[in-house]
Amino acid sequence: MAAVVSDRTRAGILRILADGPHCVCEMAAALGERQNNVSNHLARLRDAGLVRASRHRVDARWVYYERDEQACRAAAGVLDGLLR
Repeated sequence: MAAVVSDRTRAGILRILADGPHCVCEMAAALGERQNNVSNHLARLRDAGLVRASRHRVDARWVYYERDEQACRAAAGVLDGLLR
C-alpha cells in the first residue's frame, strides 16, 4: 500500500478525488499529466481498491472515478501503524 500511495501522481489523484468524482481529463489537467499516464495510475489505485469507476448515466463513453473512502481510511490506518 505504501508503494501505491507514495507516488506523487497517485497521491495527487487521491487528493483530487477527495472533492468527489472526476473524469480522467479533469485530473490530467489539474496534475499537468497526460491522460494515458493518469489512466495507468488510476488502474494501480483501482487494483489496490482505493478508487472505483462508474460510467456516466447519459453518455457511457465518460468514466468517472471516486475514492473508496472506507478503503482509504483502512490504508491510512495500516500506514499509520507501520510508522509508529
